[in-house]
Amino acid sequence: SYELCGSRSLVVMLVGDSGVGKTCLLVRFKDGAFLAGSFISTVGIDFRNKVLNVDGVKVKLQIWDTAGQERFRSVTHAYYRDAHALLLLYDVTNRASFDNIQAWLTEIHEYAKQDVVLMLLGNKVDSTQERVVKREDGEKLAKEYGVPFMETSAKSGLNVDLAFTAIAKELKHRSMKLPNEPRFKLHDYVKKEVKGAGCCRS
Repeated sequence: SYELCGSRSLVVMLVGDSGVGKTCLLVRFKDGAFLAGSFISTVGIDFRNKVLNVDGVKVKLQIWDTAGQERFRSVTHAYYRDAHALLLLYDVTNRASFDNIQAWLTEIHEYAKQDVVLMLLGNKVDSTQERVVKREDGEKLAKEYGVPFMETSAKSGLNVDLAFTAIAKELKHRSMKLPNEPRFKLHDYVKKEVKGAGCCRS
């Protein structure tokens, strides 16, 4: 199979408040496992590599897990410019993490590349009893900013692979730019493929 960009990795950065589940999401995607219990908050930046096969093309993702704490923000700022894609997370059981999304979007607008691929994820949807942010709220905010949106669960695995696959597909299409190939529509792909929190737990 063809390899995209030779040995170059495409950088996907996970951003959002501390405790929204960025590390759990990454571990679920990378290893297919859930990190149970409490663990040390990410200090600064952590890296994981994963190669995805996207329509017969090998896409190398380097996934950067960032710390959400205020004191590490300056570290995060320095890395924004290198990111090809950003997954912006909030926790559906934590209203403040959702309310802070606008501040994160402002930062992204200020520090990231202009054409960065951006997706909003409402994480921890397995915690149905504790949910305080409705799916419609996430959809409305995403629509306002023109970004694709899905709800995820690092615990059940819901939509985790899909989030990274969708990003990889978009990056692959942008990098290869075949003249007669129809443009990949990330929004449409996400809408078609996304699974609801009430079903398909695997």
